[in-house]
Amino acid sequence: MGARKASKGKSGGTDADRRIGRRALLIGGAAAALGTAVLARDELGRLWWRMPGVEKPRKEGEVDFAGARWVAASDANWRRADRPDDYGVDMVVIHVTQGSFDSAVKVFQDPEHGAAAHYIVRKDGHVTQMIRELDVAYHAGNRDFNERSVGIEHEGFVDRPEGFTDEMYAASARLTARICARYDIPVDREHIIGHVEVPGTDHTDPGEHWDWKRYMKLVRQARTTPA
Repeated sequence: MGARKASKGKSGGTDADRRIGRRALLIGGAAAALGTAVLARDELGRLWWRMPGVEKPRKEGEVDFAGARWVAASDANWRRADRPDDYGVDMVVIHVTQGSFDSAVKVFQDPEHGAAAHYIVRKDGHVTQMIRELDVAYHAGNRDFNERSVGIEHEGFVDRPEGFTDEMYAASARLTARICARYDIPVDREHIIGHVEVPGTDHTDPGEHWDWKRYMKLVRQARTTPA
């Protein structure tokens, strides 16, 4: 027996066409409804901890970079968040403290200072974390950049290149590489920038003596090395 011809409707389409079209419409509507429900659930998941009396669970002293030492910054210098769920992280901002390591820690613990970075890298390569990466640090002087970036301070002065030691470059590069791996940030100068490159800033760090070519090479090497 041969195949049966589908009967034509007034519009010129076949009955089979109309059945397929109706089925596609129902499936599409169901998918759209499901997608809306998933989006709503995800949004609620991001916002639940903002409700009065609710705080996202934290472990005291926990760090995001293995080997870092935890020293808490004043909670006046950052705000709680749930990154990357509520704010995507796609940038690392490089800073220089314009002072000693101890002075940087002190001002980041000062609630009157109004600013702090997630990390400080000391001249000997020691890394201190003062704000969790999931939280927004007030380090870039630009709200949008604060929300989307991790800030790394480096002990020293912009006009003293001798202070940027081999140990500092190496440790900072490993730290930046791990941040880039965690959030799938491209290792390039569009996503790893200096404080001076943040729109609206009046800062000049890390300054002309920061060796970007050397630093980016070290970050790329560390990015391809197992943690």
